[in-house]
This record gives sequence, C-alpha cells and structure tokens, in this order.
Amino acid sequence: MNMKRRTIMEEKSIGGIMEKRLQVEKYMILFAIGGMAYFFLEVLVRGYSHYTMFLCGGACFICCGLLNENKKIRISFLSQMVLSSVIITVLELITGLIVNVWLRMDIWDYSNLPYNFKGQICLLYSFFWFLVSSVAIVMDDFLRYKLFDEEKPHYKFL
Repeated sequence: MNMKRRTIMEEKSIGGIMEKRLQVEKYMILFAIGGMAYFFLEVLVRGYSHYTMFLCGGACFICCGLLNENKKIRISFLSQMVLSSVIITVLELITGLIVNVWLRMDIWDYSNLPYNFKGQICLLYSFFWFLVSSVAIVMDDFLRYKLFDEEKPHYKFL
C-alpha cells in the first residue's frame, strides 16, 4: 500500500512538472513571436530596429495577451485595446529609460514629437499602439487556440 501510494504521488509530481514545463514553453513561443512581430513592424515603419525591441516586443505581447486570460472577468475588445496601448507605452518607457537614458544607446528619441515624455514615449505612438494592439490581441488569441488548444476566441466590441 505504501509503495503504491508513493508511486501515485510521484506521478502527480511528474505531471505537475510537465504541465509547468509546457506553460514555460508556451510563453517562450509567444514571447518569440511577439518579439519578432514588434521587431519587423519597426523595420517596416522605420527601416531598422534593434535587438532590444525584440525583448520589449516579446514582453508587450505576453502582457497584452494575458489581459483576456482570466475566465472570471470578460473585458471588451475595445477595453483590451486601451489597456494594451497603456501596457505597451509603459514598457516602451521602461525600455527607453534603460537603453536610451541609462545605457546611452540612443536607439530612439521622440523629443521632436509633441506630447513626449523625456523623448522616450509620446501620445502619437500611444495612439499607434492602440491601433496595432487590435492585431496583437487577435494574433495572441489565434495562436493560443491553434497552437496550444486553448478556448476558441470570442469577442464583444464594447
């Protein structure tokens, strides 16, 4: 009896480890896809990018994707877009303060744009992130549905 009980507990432990490993792999894949999308979007718009934008983009994609993962709270698509633009703007500010101000890498400077903060973020790009977030939200939901067998996405706009 004792041996059988120990085997069941070992199987549960292994199952828990495998489940956590799959979660880590899922978020690594989502991070990589989001990072590449952010990097290539910047190349498309500006003609160049920097590896730190891959890191910032991956973090943005994960954070924005998590907004609608709580099954108890359903937020509208428009609310997800607003929150996503805030998340992306904040993460861009943090990234900018680290790489542009602290490390002096001078990757971007929005000082010449109106309503900027320390040249790292500005209102125009926050609005741009609001628009782009609609694609990111759908892309995250589609990837979770197709690659990870999660719930099929359903949206309410308001």
